Amino acid sequence: MAETQNRVDYSKAKPIIHRRDLRWWNKTYIPQILRGMTVTLAQVFRPKFTRQYPEEKWNPPPSFRGRPVLVEEKNGVERCVACGLCARVCPALAIEVQGSESEYWKERYPVKFEINMLRCIYCGFCEEVCPEEAIVMSQDYELTFTRQQDAIFGKEKLLIPAEKLKERLEFLRANR
Repeated sequence: MAETQNRVDYSKAKPIIHRRDLRWWNKTYIPQILRGMTVTLAQVFRPKFTRQYPEEKWNPPPSFRGRPVLVEEKNGVERCVACGLCARVCPALAIEVQGSESEYWKERYPVKFEINMLRCIYCGFCEEVCPEEAIVMSQDYELTFTRQQDAIFGKEKLLIPAEKLKERLEFLRANR
């Protein structure tokens, strides 16, 4: 009885529709090439915008994801509780965190917090997953290194006061 219920009735299936082949004009792809050329030529005649970079700096919007930094409170203590979520979620494996017990009001703090900026892809996953808003994507976009060792940022290079990151923190709270 179960075999008859599972069978498909092919007599009720929809017929296969064959679409018409391309005409000789369309086979040459000339219409598609001409359409692409019109888009390109339209861009040529638009007004140009050039920023004279070293003299004229770009002021990024609050939604910009620059280099990741750690938020430092007014009393000089970082917000990070060394939970390690940022290191686990990082697709490039650029973050390394080692935590320890603390004497302060929070239970843990990072003994070692390093970000390899050569590996960082600025995706912002670390910022999204952080429960304490301790790691934030800053407005910094000028990163140059002469050696690979210079690109590994420790806590001393990552800690930035919360006042400097106020605009980004407000953006994050408004858009979560």
